[in-house]
Amino acid sequence: MEVLLGKTLPELQEVAVSIGLPKFAGKQLAEWLYVRRVRTFDEMTNISLKGREALKANYIIGRHAPVREAVSTDGTRKYLFAVSPANPFSPSERGQEGVSFIETVYIPEDDRATLCVSTQAGCKMGCRFCMTGTLGFHGHLPASEILNQIFEIDALVSPLSLSNLVYMGEGEPMDNIDQVLRSLEIMTAPYACAWSPKRITVSTVGIPAMKRFLDESECHLAVSMHNPFAVERAQIMPAEKLMSISDVVSLLKQYDWSHQRRISFEYICWAGKNDTPRHAKELLRLLKGLNCRINLIRFHEGVEEVAKTNIESRRFPASDEKQMAWFQEYLSSNGLTTTIRRSRGEDILAACGMLVNALNEGA
Repeated sequence: MEVLLGKTLPELQEVAVSIGLPKFAGKQLAEWLYVRRVRTFDEMTNISLKGREALKANYIIGRHAPVREAVSTDGTRKYLFAVSPANPFSPSERGQEGVSFIETVYIPEDDRATLCVSTQAGCKMGCRFCMTGTLGFHGHLPASEILNQIFEIDALVSPLSLSNLVYMGEGEPMDNIDQVLRSLEIMTAPYACAWSPKRITVSTVGIPAMKRFLDESECHLAVSMHNPFAVERAQIMPAEKLMSISDVVSLLKQYDWSHQRRISFEYICWAGKNDTPRHAKELLRLLKGLNCRINLIRFHEGVEEVAKTNIESRRFPASDEKQMAWFQEYLSSNGLTTTIRRSRGEDILAACGMLVNALNEGA
């Protein structure tokens, strides 16, 4: 059975015509799927009964709820979803061989709520400090599974609806560029969710496919840098060999970041490894002339589960607060906007780089 969730308006128009409905019914389908966000065809009351029966016979909507939830002491919530990356499936097929799990993180604040979504099951980038990389790679998520995370969590957390999306969960979004761009179109298109692209940030370690994102989307971009020196970065991030950080920055400098669209660099701080004056000076040199910001992130070395699962984490001692504050002040005083990002959900393994499907124990 083919999934409707994730189809664009032209594709939904083709679906309508293929089952004997008029072409304009495609727009009705888009409204039911993306505006009203129905879970069943019976709710599509302005489509004829015959048309609904034809839809049931050939398609599924593709919505399914998370299978587990964990709640942090700081209010962060992490959800576990069962997915089939290579072959989207209906609820009746769940549990068969080939089903993987992904995690999605909901981060509420006083006046906003951010959802961190996954774009792949696992990840193949192999960053030495990231727990998600220890899962291996299990497949790309279709747009239906990306959107399902958003729609399901938005329904669960109402009335505090989502205000922002970050594509920073499991996987490298640019490695799944076709499906990521498809999901972004649906989230921002007037015929669908009609979100402003300024409410969405997509992350990358920096691979060649990100040029398509820059050309085809208006959403914000976040680049995982973590070290400005190519040799040192390659030791912790194998993707440096695919596209060097200097090439990443050179590409970004070809685009206009002076208006509403923003570029940021994520920078986990490790004591003596990337938080020194030498690194700060190289950051200033590398990013000179680029309108951007740096987000400094505290490394979560103290979490017992991380140390047990990933021996590499013991080789990355976290910077202390004093050194991070110095690093921030040095960069900011030299004209590079720098913030220290507050960590959320560490106690449930929901913080940056900690998504390891821990909720899947015994599933």
